[in-house]
Amino acid sequence: MTLAIIYQHPRILLGMKKKGFGMGRWNGFGGKVKDEEDIETAMKRELQEEAGLIAGGFSERGIIEFRFTKRPEEVLEVHVFMVSDFTGDPKESEEMKPRWFFLDEIPFHEMWSDDPHWFPLFLKGIKFRGSFLFDDADLVLERDVKEVQSL
Repeated sequence: MTLAIIYQHPRILLGMKKKGFGMGRWNGFGGKVKDEEDIETAMKRELQEEAGLIAGGFSERGIIEFRFTKRPEEVLEVHVFMVSDFTGDPKESEEMKPRWFFLDEIPFHEMWSDDPHWFPLFLKGIKFRGSFLFDDADLVLERDVKEVQSL
């Protein structure tokens, strides 16, 4: 899976998830990788589908593994990208409603509960690897986030 977050200091672009997995939460833009795609191609496609933007400058910042107690056999591996340059204006899609936030306004209380644990590394441009276990209420039960030199 992919996750693209537009970051142009001092603000970031997030999207309110309107349907499906993560509905009602602010998040980056992303989703599943199709069979014929690599990670970067999937990230670009998802960003265009969900926010109407074409990624220009970007870099992969992290890899996070997510597990859920209600689906213990499933592990979601998410590649997190920082997108610093893009073409187009953010547009609402069927799935996401984009909105800019200044860094001191990031709505962590309306995001996934793992975000406060890795977002500071992301914003500093530090590469990281993380793993999280969520309970049935999507709260973090276990976490491990480490700075890494390479992904």
